[in-house]
Amino acid sequence: MIDQVLAWSIRHRYFVASLSLLLVVVGVYAALDLPIDAVPDVTTNQVQINVKAPSFTPLEMEQYVTFPIEVAMSNVPQK
Repeated sequence: MIDQVLAWSIRHRYFVASLSLLLVVVGVYAALDLPIDAVPDVTTNQVQINVKAPSFTPLEMEQYVTFPIEVAMSNVPQK
């Protein structure tokens, strides 16, 4: 089976080369024509907030400061 495919490809080498070139051209065109949304922005949005609360334990800081800020910021629209 593979011998027949190879023999046909060798006999029709100009057709095979033209078809290969056509596929390369179509692939390059498709790659250049991709919209920007096809490659999403993967950077993360980060905000650093420094809070001093000497009387809070780390658990209290997370419960009363960090978590409420994270919840509030997660509801802010991105753009």
